[in-house]
Amino acid sequence: MSTDTSSSTLLVTASPDPESLTHHILGSLEKALHPRPVEIADLFKEEFDPRFTLADRRTYREGGAYPADVVREHRRLERVTDLVLVFPVYWWSVPALLKGWIDRVFLNGWAFDYSPSSGVRPRLQWLTTHLLPVAGADADAYERHGYETSLRTQIEHGIVDYCGSRRGATAFIHESEEASREETAQSVERAVRIISEAIRTDSTRA
Repeated sequence: MSTDTSSSTLLVTASPDPESLTHHILGSLEKALHPRPVEIADLFKEEFDPRFTLADRRTYREGGAYPADVVREHRRLERVTDLVLVFPVYWWSVPALLKGWIDRVFLNGWAFDYSPSSGVRPRLQWLTTHLLPVAGADADAYERHGYETSLRTQIEHGIVDYCGSRRGATAFIHESEEASREETAQSVERAVRIISEAIRTDSTRA
């Protein structure tokens, strides 16, 4: 659990293109949160290894020392009160790199405790998790096919709730590759406002 009494935020992204809309949004959100302390985890730039190896499997099942790169991510998360996942939607889900980060970091013994006798005990109660997905399809398609519900269920319920983190705001940006520059700018402004206001509100309640 975080021992830092200040409110701070970790922005995590997994886009390979530093000129992408995803990175532009990341910068806009960082500015909107100023002067609140913000740390950015650019998983591509940092070359985070997303592969869940046999060593990770053994740690998950048997406990013991976590790999050094996983420990680094644990320390990052323990320093903050809010986590924001900013990511392009790939095949109606998170990019493989971000999924691998979740697989390797949100482990039994740190994000939650599990045993056959007592079941699951969530451990991330100090953390509020927000989502900012950057989607190519329009909002109607997401509603019509249930894509938004599916993605939110997968992350909000399957990961955030399971680990005991509080649900923060979720703000989709749609038609990221089709909309006009003006429409895209408006969508980005709206999403950044939703997330930044939610973080500020959360900090005043802490």
